[in-house]
Amino acid sequence: MSDVEVDSQQQPQVQAVHQMVTLSHRRRRHSLRRGGGAGGGGGSSGLQTLQSSTQGSPSQSTPATRFCPLSEGVEDNWTWSKRHRSKEVVLSGPNARTVHFHPNWSKGTAGVQGKRSLNNGRYYWELHVSQRVFGTSIMFGIGTKSARLHANAFRNLLGENEHGWGLSHKGVLWHKGVALLYTKRFRENHPTQIGILFDGIEGTLTYYKDGKCLGVAFRGLDQIDEPLYPIVCSTAAKTEMTLKCTMREFVNLQDRCRAVIMKRVRNAAQLEKLKLPTPISDYLGEVIDEMEPLRQVDNYDILCDL
Repeated sequence: MSDVEVDSQQQPQVQAVHQMVTLSHRRRRHSLRRGGGAGGGGGSSGLQTLQSSTQGSPSQSTPATRFCPLSEGVEDNWTWSKRHRSKEVVLSGPNARTVHFHPNWSKGTAGVQGKRSLNNGRYYWELHVSQRVFGTSIMFGIGTKSARLHANAFRNLLGENEHGWGLSHKGVLWHKGVALLYTKRFRENHPTQIGILFDGIEGTLTYYKDGKCLGVAFRGLDQIDEPLYPIVCSTAAKTEMTLKCTMREFVNLQDRCRAVIMKRVRNAAQLEKLKLPTPISDYLGEVIDEMEPLRQVDNYDILCDL
């Protein structure tokens, strides 16, 4: 469908919008949607999901002060799984929130899965990464229980297949073994803070670096039936990450209705044709992004320090 027309078949849909969205209860705008993103609502979780991502803004090396896009949410006290982890991962600290990768030396890739099941909600978590940022790949993201957590080789483990979605410290997104250039490489041997916002209603995953939004990275995650979990992995010896600022948000019926409606409204032009009242149009338009798709890269490009 190339256009959205307000005909007799779509009138009930428009009426539902009027009923569900009230002027007195306009939802605050999430900072992630001001950070950019690609056009389109739902979609598949494969290559099409990656190709509809956005080119993020350049990251900054100076850590920001206290920042959380779900500041109005509630604290979500989850931690890493002692059961679902590589043998090269050691957990320590309060509530086992600090991950030590390859405590002696590295001869492969190690990962660990979080205990929090993410589907059908909005969650934000922050990772404080030690200064040992180097090597083949340090990755942050999500995956199903089928995602591998150990490999006897140096590789981009999270996103090597359809079971994972990850961001490498080289600024590259991975899913189904396909790499897309997303942001600048992280500064090596320099500590950093990585924030991850999972929106199970809109089906998106967004990254933040040192308090700055990098834009929507993945879409179509609301189409995944399997449980999704936070995952981190690293090839670098003695890498440390500490889980901080774990938050979740209560999602209301209004948000769920918008997610369904916006699967049919693909861009701002289609939304304008509905001729809705401005407050309703603004609310629906918060999830529309019309940025250029990311550029696919291969391993040679990555090794050449793009």
